[in-house]
Amino acid sequence: MMQLQQQTRQKKLFVLAGEVSGDLHAAGPVRMLLEERPDTRVFGVGGEKLRELGVELLYTTDQMSIMGFVEVIRQAGFLRKVIRELKQAVKRERPDVALLIDYPGLNLHMAAFFHELGIPVIYYISPQIWAWKERRVEKIRAYVDRLLVIFDFEVEFYARHGVKAEFVGNPVVEELADLKFPSRSQFVERMGIDRQARLVGLLPGSRAQEIEKIFPRMLGAAVRIQQSGKTAFLLGMSPQIDVSIYENHILAAGLEPVICSSYEVMNYSDLVLVTSGTATLESLCFGVPMVVLYRMAPLNYLIGQWLVRLKNISLANIVSCGLHSERQLVPELLQDRVNADEISRAALGILEEPRVSSQMRQGLCDARSRLSSDSPSRHVAAVLLEYL
Repeated sequence: MMQLQQQTRQKKLFVLAGEVSGDLHAAGPVRMLLEERPDTRVFGVGGEKLRELGVELLYTTDQMSIMGFVEVIRQAGFLRKVIRELKQAVKRERPDVALLIDYPGLNLHMAAFFHELGIPVIYYISPQIWAWKERRVEKIRAYVDRLLVIFDFEVEFYARHGVKAEFVGNPVVEELADLKFPSRSQFVERMGIDRQARLVGLLPGSRAQEIEKIFPRMLGAAVRIQQSGKTAFLLGMSPQIDVSIYENHILAAGLEPVICSSYEVMNYSDLVLVTSGTATLESLCFGVPMVVLYRMAPLNYLIGQWLVRLKNISLANIVSCGLHSERQLVPELLQDRVNADEISRAALGILEEPRVSSQMRQGLCDARSRLSSDSPSRHVAAVLLEYL
């Protein structure tokens, strides 16, 4: 009788995706898992993509969108509450396996807890310990049962530390593979854009903090770019952000960007101004020239300079040029350099120099080929099924 009960007990998966990109990357494996085992109960932390699949969300990416050393300290009380309630839910539900997506601060803490309970831990999208906090590799070695990585150079990095990592390919490539777009001429006609205009994309980030620090300066640069020649601006807005935040800055700048999806921005633009993050990797996959921007609180930046060991911050440059290379394929502007003058100068240096733009596109396309693999989602789902 006991054996029969074990066979018929509903299988449970705990998933922890604390950021918008993590929610997107988790959705593929969870969808494929549920297609194979629709009776599996999935619960944890995620966003709209996981919610649409029927995942029971204890906390959402909106609530967990905390970035920067100072902000984490300010939100310490809330984070302690999250950890306490997640642990209570795990003890109560006893999932068969845990799927952790990136988000190392919380995920590595929870990995230790799962390990104590004897619950297997699958970590998909490794913490970027090759950039900073390399000591975290000890926790990965101790608490993670399967480490599934999305950059080929991570396999060798972890091997040097005695950890076996499996390269499954990059989910961004997979997620973009099936997208279809009308021609550029059809797009500009539909949007009412002058056919002769250059198209410059504005991708100010997926967090309110980033947008407040970067978007006004991005718009200031856009005004200067517009003065140099006929230009239309495409704006990709994060669905998680209140539209009024964008509207207030647009009104102040006196600009009228065309609102469209972020992927349309990347597909049709001659150049994108992009906040550093997953969007730089997506832009790389589209092969679109870019200027990468990032600005944070001064104290966070000082701490980051002390901790981070990389010369470049954008995934576009790290993938294109190498982990510890000082070379840049795409320009990066940080902190005080994120201003209208420097942004517009960097942008026009690409827009007005066809040779520079062409070489950048070729370099990005070459880098994209190193990200490709068979379906990462299918690989991750297969690993989960092993443990279920």
